[in-house]
Amino acid sequence: MLKETIVVEGKNDAAAVRRAVEADIIITSGFGINGSILERIRTAQDRNGVIVLTDPDFVGEKIRKAISDKVKGVKHAFLSKEEAEAKGDIGVENAAPESILRALSLAKYELEEVQATFTSEDLTYYGLMGGQNSAELRNRVGSALGIGYSNAKQFINRLNKYGISREELEAALEKVSEQY
Repeated sequence: MLKETIVVEGKNDAAAVRRAVEADIIITSGFGINGSILERIRTAQDRNGVIVLTDPDFVGEKIRKAISDKVKGVKHAFLSKEEAEAKGDIGVENAAPESILRALSLAKYELEEVQATFTSEDLTYYGLMGGQNSAELRNRVGSALGIGYSNAKQFINRLNKYGISREELEAALEKVSEQY
């Protein structure tokens, strides 16, 4: 039994999470995040903490941001698009239990005061931006770090707001390089 409450978008996402772990779950019903759902999320956050696990797509990111803006201190878990894809459909409901467990184990808090540790120059230096395979490398490194896939600008933002250290980034790059 996971102590934190998991927040997902829909009923099928909740079913997938239940196949992976026993936990309390709150369903947002997509963009249907109203005052009562936010209050349930706040209460869960105060009691045992919350992990937000939304689809790795535009809507999932909007929901994640809406929750994060209204409920401070929640953790964020990310699935890669590959882990969440089935027959052209991308969603938590498509992920294997092992992928969901891995994502939950790598859940991260957003820092209250974001340090501008990483810049676009860093991403270029590490081959995460501007190179032929940069998007694929960002995807693999984002998955290894538990911060998910994003474009270069958002990747910098995630590295900084989740407090990823240079050592963690370099270790993830090394791990991903060994897998190539």
